[in-house]
Amino acid sequence: MTLPDQLTLARAFAVPVVVVLFAWDFPDHAYWATAVFALAMSTDQVDGWLARRWNQTSAFGSLLDPIADKVLILAMLAMLVGEDVAPAWMVAAIVAREIAVSGLRLAALEKGVVMGARDLGKLKTWSQAVAATICGLAAGGAWDEQVGWWALLVATVLTWASGLDYARVAPRVLRGGGVAS
Repeated sequence: MTLPDQLTLARAFAVPVVVVLFAWDFPDHAYWATAVFALAMSTDQVDGWLARRWNQTSAFGSLLDPIADKVLILAMLAMLVGEDVAPAWMVAAIVAREIAVSGLRLAALEKGVVMGARDLGKLKTWSQAVAATICGLAAGGAWDEQVGWWALLVATVLTWASGLDYARVAPRVLRGGGVAS
């Protein structure tokens, strides 16, 4: 297993750690959970860069990378709903988009077409991670929860814009029109 794959796997293993740190009520638990989340999400840039630079891309990494990102971000957002920092409707809207786009990607894969990550999708992931970090810090008391609310609203809008972008190219891809990039 390559180092980029190990970093992706570490991101997946960070999910239960973040959840437990939020669920376990001890002083500054929200800061600890947010720090683990932010550190884990920072490996997303590193593993992709290393895989390309060292020519160590793998089917395992390509499959697990977006799943690890989604599960880590969605777990963090779910815990923030429990902390009364993230509005449930925004998190539900993000989850709905993730399910819809994952369904589109699976349908395309059944046709033998890989729907690669689009630029707006990458921006969406980044905005979700930043919003989750800001909300996590707000849960700890670093600043007013309204800051997190606005950051999550921006992430929700970008998430849906990205989903609509995938939906725009989906008919061509599903008809066998080639790789969506």
